[in-house]
Amino acid sequence: MNTPQTERISEAEHAVMEALWADAPLTAAQVADRIGETRGWSLATVKTLLSRLSQKGAVDTAPDGRRFLYSPVVARSEYVGTESRRLVDRLFGGRASSLFAHLAEAEALDDKDLSEIEALLQELRK
Repeated sequence: MNTPQTERISEAEHAVMEALWADAPLTAAQVADRIGETRGWSLATVKTLLSRLSQKGAVDTAPDGRRFLYSPVVARSEYVGTESRRLVDRLFGGRASSLFAHLAEAEALDDKDLSEIEALLQELRK
């Protein structure tokens, strides 16, 4: 996986990835400490999610005594880029402008968002 292109990462797996992106390498127990309580997950659940992510090639495992250390294989920015492109392709026919139009029509963009988008567009045009 340079990005999980063939096998998508589920929402639950994404929570595990966020913990790893924030502070890797981590043991399964450390991941569970960071996210288990807020999500109501046991250590066994976290281990299952880590195993799935490993099978998908999203995380790398390295033995550390009797435990394993887990690290993300793909950078968060690369993953976000791939998932953003998939969203635009799937829901908006590949047109980012359609996404922004939808957000504007749904009043999901406030003045700060619009200012940031305008600044980004100006920077891209330079």
